[in-house]
Amino acid sequence: MAVAGPTGPTLSREEADRALARLGAEHEAVESSLLALQDHAGRRLLEGAELTGATRSRWELAEQLITQLWTYFDAYTAALETARELRGRHRWPTQAELAELTDLLRGTAVTLPAGPPAATVAALGTAARLSERLSLAELLDRMNSWYAQALDVVVTADAVWSALPARIDLLAAELGRVRSLAHSVGVRPGEHPAADDLERITHELATLRAEVIADPLAFWTGASPSSAPGGGRPDTGRYDRAARALEDVRREVEAVLDVRQDAERRLMRVRDVLSRADRTLAEARQARVEVLSKIAASEVPAVSGPPTVLYEQLTTAAEHRRHARWHRLSPLLEDLEQRAEEELLRARESLTAVTAPLAVRAELRGRLDAYKAKAARHGLAEDTLVVERYDVARRMLWSAPCDLVAAEQAVLRYQQAVAGALAPDDHRGDA
Repeated sequence: MAVAGPTGPTLSREEADRALARLGAEHEAVESSLLALQDHAGRRLLEGAELTGATRSRWELAEQLITQLWTYFDAYTAALETARELRGRHRWPTQAELAELTDLLRGTAVTLPAGPPAATVAALGTAARLSERLSLAELLDRMNSWYAQALDVVVTADAVWSALPARIDLLAAELGRVRSLAHSVGVRPGEHPAADDLERITHELATLRAEVIADPLAFWTGASPSSAPGGGRPDTGRYDRAARALEDVRREVEAVLDVRQDAERRLMRVRDVLSRADRTLAEARQARVEVLSKIAASEVPAVSGPPTVLYEQLTTAAEHRRHARWHRLSPLLEDLEQRAEEELLRARESLTAVTAPLAVRAELRGRLDAYKAKAARHGLAEDTLVVERYDVARRMLWSAPCDLVAAEQAVLRYQQAVAGALAPDDHRGDA
């Protein structure tokens, strides 16, 4: 809606014609705006809705403003028609006619029979009076202000109603699909947390939709949509949280569905992993017996028995599968898969720890054979000290039980004897 120009002294004929043309254009703009507001979809929705909260109070005020706008527009129209009739009397108006025309166009020539309703008075801060006189410019300014207030309510409510209810309905439809899928795999309220979450999301969406329909202005954040573009938007915080919660539930239900489709293969894999862990532990126990009989003065860690708890859980998992309790099988199977892998790793570490002394003995035997070959290449096969120390080390390493500490020292002395024999200048005494 346009803003009227400033007041001034008595208008000339040309100035009066220009003022009438401008006021006529403004009149058309005001009428178009009021008609558009009258036909606005948001206004029709507000008129038919059972409103609450801020939307109710602001719409009650806006309705009074819209009614008052039409009253003011009628007064504006009447004043403009009077000015046009006066100007149309003569092609060349007299000075008295120009003065009267100036008073109509720029003076306080519009008399309004009553002020705005009580609620409007409170909103605008104007004093209540039986009648008041305004200029066309003042009248237009007031209409602009009231129009902006009423339009804000209508456009904001329409923007929220256009954005949120449809999205909530789509999310509710997706929720129904997830609930049906959850029911098919045994995810039911009171039996699985995901089903309880579905119930909470269902209640939240129903509550949210009812609140959005009844009080749309409570779900707007930022500036009014009738102001600068991008100044505000519907507040989708609660909707977004519900959507994220539903996505979490959907993933959980689909995980349960995956278990139903692939449960037997995964159970067989867990059995295989536990069987390998059993065989590894059995090998570790056998190796421990061998180490204790062949290695002297060695601390060999104990080997635990088979993972009976995991086997019991595996039996429970098989029962869940047999009775289609997929929602219970899903978390149990995930835990079993992880713990079975951990059990196999523990068994392998146990075997490594038990056989460590045998590995040390094998390494010492390898070192002894390597130095014997070195001694033979350098013609030391008949060297008395070298042969003597080799025999000592060999007896220790190939006897049972083997004292690894003494055997290592014997191998070291043999290495020193070979090194000494290869360096004639060095003393070859006992090391």
